[in-house]
Amino acid sequence: MADSQLLGILLLAMVAGIILFRLYTVLGRRTGHEREPQDRLRRIGAAAPQAPPLEKLAAVPDHTGIPAEQGALAQGLSDIKLADRNFETTHFLEGAREAYREIVTAYAACDRERLRPLLSEEVYSAFDAEMRRHEERGEKVNFALIGFSDVGIAHAELKGGIAEVTVRFATQFVSSTIDPDGTVVEGDAKQVRDVVDIWTFDRDTKSRDPNWILVATDGGS
Repeated sequence: MADSQLLGILLLAMVAGIILFRLYTVLGRRTGHEREPQDRLRRIGAAAPQAPPLEKLAAVPDHTGIPAEQGALAQGLSDIKLADRNFETTHFLEGAREAYREIVTAYAACDRERLRPLLSEEVYSAFDAEMRRHEERGEKVNFALIGFSDVGIAHAELKGGIAEVTVRFATQFVSSTIDPDGTVVEGDAKQVRDVVDIWTFDRDTKSRDPNWILVATDGGS
């Protein structure tokens, strides 16, 4: 009886050891000196906003399964991954979606403090000029992002250590510009618009700064 109990204990110990080993190989071991993941755009605020029901994240395969006609995109993503092994397309797109929401909302509110860290000098100057135009006319922009119908990577390239990724955002929002008299001078406060924006972000893969910066915009419909 004692022998059978001892055998049972040994078998349980072996099973537990195998399970722990598999967890170790899957999760790895943290030393306390790892860098934070560098595949997300800067987040503003304590918590990320919840995705609305209409939101859908476009599936962009991470280095595998990309159609042959997208060979240039696949090569670009592969080059970026080699330069920054923490880069993952799915996580990047999640961050890009959050950055888009933050940027368009801050722009509508003329919130320069929120905008400044997310934009390159050139893009910030363009945004600032447009915000000043509204301020000088005493106009107010009412804006509400309803959601995303599609978000996907259109182009990716590594240029001398600088990762450059272009993202296509297909969104729905409601926007209207109101003059000091309360008259709508642009947009429609009751109409949901379908809009496509092509934005390009970049990041120095040699830098410890994990933040991606918006460096170019191309408005769609």
